[in-house]
Amino acid sequence: MSLFSKKETVSLDVKGMHCEKCVARVKEALEGVEGVTKVAVDLASDSAVAEGHGLDTAAMIAAIEACGFEAALAK
Repeated sequence: MSLFSKKETVSLDVKGMHCEKCVARVKEALEGVEGVTKVAVDLASDSAVAEGHGLDTAAMIAAIEACGFEAALAK
């Protein structure tokens, strides 16, 4: 990865979160995906935003689903 590669942002819809513990689990799952450098998860809007370099959307969705939540690219 080049130090000059462009930062990417991916917005996801996340279904199934009910509390701040759920938010923390989704945040931790996304932070574990290669290339992710920053994560924000919002319970009220059922969404997550990840920033980083060389992001793999499928890996991010799989990480969230492995925690028991549903995820898809935001529309």
